Amino acid sequence: MKTMPERAEGTEQERRYVLGTGRYVDDIKLEGMMHLHFVRSPYARARVLSVSGGITGHEFMADMAAVGEDAGEESAVPFPALATDRVNYVGQPVAAVLGRDGYEAEDRAEEVDVQYDPLKAVVDPEQAVTAEPIHPTMSSNICSESTLGKDFVLRTPLEIEETLSMSRVVPNPLEPRGLVVTYDGSVLTVYASTQSVFSWKEGFEHSLGLRGDQVRVIQVDTGGAFGSKGGIYPEYLVAAYAAMKSKRPVKWTESRYEHLMATDQGRGSRAKMKLYADRQGKIKGLKADLLVDGGAYPMGGAMWSPRWIAFQLTGPYAISRAYAVARGVLTNKVIMGPYRGAGRPEAAYYMERMMDRLADETGLDQAEVRLRNAASRPNRSPFGLRIPASKPFLKEAFSALGYYNRRNREKVGLSCFVLIPAAEGGESAKLAVRAGRVKVWVGGNTHGQGHDVFAKRLIKEELGVREDLVDYEHADTGILSEGVGSWGSRTAMLGGGAIVEVCRKVKDQAKKRLGRGYSTAALLKGEYEAEVLFTTKQLLNSFGANLVAAKTNKTGMASVDEVVSYYDVGKVLNPTMVESQVTGGSAQALGEVLYERAVYGEDGQLLTATLADSGVPHSTEMPKFVVMTASHRSNLPHGAKGVGESPTIGVPPAAVRALELVLGKTLANLPIESEKLWVVPLDQGGL
Repeated sequence: MKTMPERAEGTEQERRYVLGTGRYVDDIKLEGMMHLHFVRSPYARARVLSVSGGITGHEFMADMAAVGEDAGEESAVPFPALATDRVNYVGQPVAAVLGRDGYEAEDRAEEVDVQYDPLKAVVDPEQAVTAEPIHPTMSSNICSESTLGKDFVLRTPLEIEETLSMSRVVPNPLEPRGLVVTYDGSVLTVYASTQSVFSWKEGFEHSLGLRGDQVRVIQVDTGGAFGSKGGIYPEYLVAAYAAMKSKRPVKWTESRYEHLMATDQGRGSRAKMKLYADRQGKIKGLKADLLVDGGAYPMGGAMWSPRWIAFQLTGPYAISRAYAVARGVLTNKVIMGPYRGAGRPEAAYYMERMMDRLADETGLDQAEVRLRNAASRPNRSPFGLRIPASKPFLKEAFSALGYYNRRNREKVGLSCFVLIPAAEGGESAKLAVRAGRVKVWVGGNTHGQGHDVFAKRLIKEELGVREDLVDYEHADTGILSEGVGSWGSRTAMLGGGAIVEVCRKVKDQAKKRLGRGYSTAALLKGEYEAEVLFTTKQLLNSFGANLVAAKTNKTGMASVDEVVSYYDVGKVLNPTMVESQVTGGSAQALGEVLYERAVYGEDGQLLTATLADSGVPHSTEMPKFVVMTASHRSNLPHGAKGVGESPTIGVPPAAVRALELVLGKTLANLPIESEKLWVVPLDQGGL
């Protein structure tokens, strides 16, 4: 076990950002560049009767149809870049204008006239199941439905039922979305604030009907993402269209208001859970009914999230019977997409809260009830989730977290989870030795995590090259031939593995050329280049656990006092990165527990349209964070495991449990309404 250092030196990139010398999308200034501004729907659901002025959806579709036969969406309910006949959420782009700067573009948007015929919005996902379809071409608002496991009939002494939910939340990175697009008549070049230059490239090719050699995506400094910058949005396609049509560079940067309205939101699901157990706390069966609020179009999280959440519901426990019905439903809201954890936090929250209910029903200690259901050997759930033996880790974690010493003198909650990293597709890396320096590119590039530090460390370990002689470059589809992206707790593992492999490939080249004369100094005097795609079929799932302590102040209001994390990250490649990832992720998790939500009125209007309304926590509201790691190396060449999503998975259930114990009341839904955080209710004399 290792405790992260209290202080750590900043990376080269961090120091550059603090000094303000980074280069973000909005810092890019090109000759003749135009600025794009969008006219957005004020209605959640309406017919579009007419649009006068600016770039319209009909103009966009007509011009793009001439680009290539593959242009446009193949779905029966396409998501238009600019709405034509209907709008389906507040903030949906309807028209766009160009100006010489952002102010002129915004002014010109006032000249666009749009006539609407408002329709009744479908807002509540439960009501949406039986409501009139928001899309006339669909028979219902249910856009995805699947079952996992086998249904069963079981009689047990304990049958525990609970309905739990997690509200929609907005990603809110420091830097909102943005891009700059240029077109020289043959190649579309995109300067991107992105998690993946490759998914963007693929999106532009497919949506605009362009060939692979016609699109180049270059990442610039990216100020956070949390899942919101993995793929392309309607605004990106319109920016590309405007650049192609005007033959001038086009920039679009999102305002915070636009971000709250029109960037994909996360979470937004409900689970009806039922546990079958004996009085000794052993789970005999699990049933779940999951409903995900997918937003306005049958794509993104509406399609993949329900089944993905269900797949993980058994967590680190050995449960022999399990059955889940998982549905995605359409509502008149912005599309639901990935947000840090992307289904993993939902599954952990639902299962861990049921473990707490089981502890309450049996009178067992919350750690004991988890250990009685942990897997003593490698396990495959009825849903197909494969995990190593979890019981040894949980025993280790409860001891490391100090749970047994703290449980009788403090109100503390526990949680345990499985982290499933996004290992599909592997990852790429390229290395070039030129003029005494080493340049490295990784397909899954940094957007604030500090990947440059572990990249340089691995290169030093493999090639002996000093870190100050290594240049960590942004991802660029014009330089890397293939790759994936940075999400799903994957880059340290797969990107790191790619760096190790490409270093060894370059080293082999040098040894063949230099023979016995090989040395680091000799390597740097030559010129070498190699690119690899690192893939693995190993099981990379890992475990984590959290302890959260809560307290009440003298007025009777409950709050979180301390968050302690114990995560198996394998070999720690960058202690500073691990500490900051866990601390930042824990802060986000507490935001979801106590403050953050995207709230819509009955008419589909966004009621949380400012940062103050949407509930982003302040630094003064943060508790003490303690970060510890288990160092059980993976079988990857550098021994790393994932970590980035762990705190948003593990912290919420432990925090809610701690608050329950302090308040003496049952809590089920996130975020917790502020009036429920008082020991004495406000309407009964609480302050």
